[in-house]
Amino acid sequence: MTKRKVTEPTTTPTMKGFSPGFASLGLEAALLTTLETLGYEEPTPIQQESIPPLLEGKDLLGRAATGTGKTAAFTLPLLQRLAHSERQDHPFALILVPTRELAIQVSEAVQRYGKQQKVSTLAVYGGQAIRPQLVALKRGVNIVIATPGRALDHIRRKTLQLKDLKIVVLDEADEMLNMGFVEDLDAILKETPKTRQTALFSATMPTRIASIARRHLQNPVEIQIVKEEVKEGTSPRVKQVGYLVARAHKVAALVRILDMAQPKSTLIFCRTRIEVDELISTLNSRGYRGEGLHGGMNQAQRDRVMQSFRSGQAELLVATDVAARGLDISHVSHVMNYDVPSSSEAYVHRIGRTGRAGRGGEAITFVEPRERWLLQNIERRTKSTIEMAKLPTVADLQESRLERMEASIRETLKADNLDRFTKMVTTLSAKFDLADVAAAAIQLAYGVKDGERKEEEIPSASDRQPDASSRSRRPRQENSERSYGARTRGNEARPGPKRGRSGPTPNMVTLEFSAGRAVGIRPGDLVGAIANEAKLNSNVLGPIKISDQSSQVHVPEELAKGIIKAFSRTRLKGHKVTVRLHR
Repeated sequence: MTKRKVTEPTTTPTMKGFSPGFASLGLEAALLTTLETLGYEEPTPIQQESIPPLLEGKDLLGRAATGTGKTAAFTLPLLQRLAHSERQDHPFALILVPTRELAIQVSEAVQRYGKQQKVSTLAVYGGQAIRPQLVALKRGVNIVIATPGRALDHIRRKTLQLKDLKIVVLDEADEMLNMGFVEDLDAILKETPKTRQTALFSATMPTRIASIARRHLQNPVEIQIVKEEVKEGTSPRVKQVGYLVARAHKVAALVRILDMAQPKSTLIFCRTRIEVDELISTLNSRGYRGEGLHGGMNQAQRDRVMQSFRSGQAELLVATDVAARGLDISHVSHVMNYDVPSSSEAYVHRIGRTGRAGRGGEAITFVEPRERWLLQNIERRTKSTIEMAKLPTVADLQESRLERMEASIRETLKADNLDRFTKMVTTLSAKFDLADVAAAAIQLAYGVKDGERKEEEIPSASDRQPDASSRSRRPRQENSERSYGARTRGNEARPGPKRGRSGPTPNMVTLEFSAGRAVGIRPGDLVGAIANEAKLNSNVLGPIKISDQSSQVHVPEELAKGIIKAFSRTRLKGHKVTVRLHR
């Protein structure tokens, strides 16, 4: 295995015009012309290292964070190889991605890069009618971009033929692992020709990803793009700040920070769809233009929300982790964690959506006192420092508003377009002091009597740490697949439908699932699937029992119907299961 470790520069090259950088990688004129038209300037490190071996037909194992240009890294060589291949009836390449949003995004990117070649692509994912997919596959496409579940569905229907496949790409492989697609990936890859070229890209490289690489890649070139260490005395591109705040005051704290920062484009992460809906309603009632994004929305709603945010009509996007996976939004100035992510990987993925393309960015996390240990774990594992700051006071907010108003007045004075107001000022100044006239006008513009808004101070939260015994219990609980709080898949389903709920309740019932050890079901699979699909806190689940043909899970009685309903429209590790109340 050839290994290459490359340090990513602190500033990513901007893409405004063409330079010989891409030509030196072996790309041909048609693709170079397209890149020039799109305004690309220099290849990013992952593109520079990946494109040559992929053009040579070698397998590749690439490790690079979100936003480093992985899509172009595998798409450009793929298109060049396609241009030199013979025409065939079945797909030339298959690109597997974790989410429908990423499938659409990659499909659009492939179409942009392959415009001159008139490449035909098809995005295949769940949540949309299958008939148009069947028609397109029967007609024939060059490149299929698919989520694993829907791809496997088509393979079993024999509507997706892979016998002529030349290239397979696994994009965001760690996310597919987190979402429980490992068995699906194995099943899909077993159906592809052994002579195929395979490229696997992942932001992290856990043991199970390395295992997939060993099973399905042949002597791959291994590339790791690492962040350049920040030298002492310099600041990282993304400023990381935390605010300690009690849960009862988190909304007020969020609004206070938004009022102070006045960001133009902010991505706010919540754990559950309920929080998303509640928070976006609150923010919009405060005068912000925001949209929500979560797993309970259909594709048309998602498309409308993303168009609104990308165009700038909405300045805030409140989303869950699952709904936001794969989103590529280049202009985000602030990422705000309304809840502390449960893992360092989730934290890195979240804040990686700001500070792109050499721009500055700020990552803000609101930390409840009981979550302080989670933030400390993130700091330790990411080897970074998250500055804990004090929430701005009412006086700080008023001063900030006045400073912005002063700046606006200066800009208005520079514009020199005040003729229609000069007469009024002249009349008033004949009876009142000119400074008082100006102050009265500013007070009216400020919008509140006496020049002050009614704002309340936000109480400071206690930074009391949990005792040593509770701290020592938590990591063990997270690593146990049988524990009530096992967190093995996804980050969306942490808090349950009721705020403050933690641990099983006295009124528990048993749900029986029609799948067990015979199809590879493990406790962690059940915990992750129930938490994600039913959108509840995994801490509420009770003991789990798995036999060869079925599984039993203890759940709160009031949540049982919701779980049964959720599993009527989903699969467990690729298998359709029935769920019933066990008497």
